[in-house]
Amino acid sequence: MSATEPAPLAGVSAPCWVHLVTRELAAAQRFYGAVLGWTFRPGAMGEDFLTARSDGVPVAGIGAIASAYHVAVTWMPYFSVQDADVAADRIRERSGTVAVGPLAIGKGRALFAADRDGASFGVWQWTGRAASLAPSGNRSHAWLRLRTRNAFDAAIFYGEVLGWESGESGTCEVAYVKEEVLVRCGGRPLARISSGAVEAAPDPMVRPHWQVQFPVADVAATVREAERHGGTLLELREVPHGSEATLSDPDGGHFTVTDVRSPAGSDDG
Repeated sequence: MSATEPAPLAGVSAPCWVHLVTRELAAAQRFYGAVLGWTFRPGAMGEDFLTARSDGVPVAGIGAIASAYHVAVTWMPYFSVQDADVAADRIRERSGTVAVGPLAIGKGRALFAADRDGASFGVWQWTGRAASLAPSGNRSHAWLRLRTRNAFDAAIFYGEVLGWESGESGTCEVAYVKEEVLVRCGGRPLARISSGAVEAAPDPMVRPHWQVQFPVADVAATVREAERHGGTLLELREVPHGSEATLSDPDGGHFTVTDVRSPAGSDDG
C-alpha cells in the first residue's frame, strides 16, 4: 500500500477487514507474499488462519476454511456491527442469506452472508476487552467495490442491515455520484456500489460480487508477478487517474490491484 494514503476506519458500520477464504494456507501464503510483498503471522483464530502484513501493518486475513464450511474460495469484506445476531436477523428479513454463524471466532463473533443478489460479505462483532473497530491502527485494508444488479437497491439493503445514514454517531454515509453509490466512513471514501451485474450470468466476473481492491505502485509489474506464480489475469482496465487489473490466485480467489489513489477516482468508463 506504499503508493497511497490509507483511509481511516470509523464507526460501527464501516468496512473493518478483508479476508480470503481459501483451501490451502501455505499455497496462499506463497502466492500473496510474492505478488503483494506481504509477510505473515499466525492469526489469533487458530492454526487455520494467518494475518497478512504490509510494512508491518495488518492488512488482511487468510483462512483455510473453504472446505470445512463448504463455502466458495473468495475474498470477502467484513463490516463492523454492534450485534451480530441483530445483523443476521436484518439480513434474513431483507431476503439475504446467512450461510454460517454467527459463531465465536477469536475475540469476536462472525457470520458469512450473501445479499439478496448473491454477493458474499461478512459481519464482525468485536467482543474482546477494549474492543476496537480498527484493529490495524486506523488504516484501511483495501478499497471495496460492489458490482451488483442495481446500486440503489443494494445501498438500501446494506444501509438497513448496517445502519448507514441512521444518524447514529460514527455510522457510514452514502452519496449518489455519477449513477453510483459512494460509501464514506469517517469522511473518507472506502467503498463504491455500481449497477450492471447479471445475477444468473455464467461468468463470475459479471455476477454480483464484492471486489476487493489492493493499492499497488505498479499494476503491470504486479500482474507479471502474479502470472509467474500461477495466477491468472482476468481483466486489465485503464480507468481515469490510473489502471486496475483483476486477477485470480491459483486457488480461484479473485482480487483487484489498482494504482488509483482513491476509490472515488475511477469509474466504469
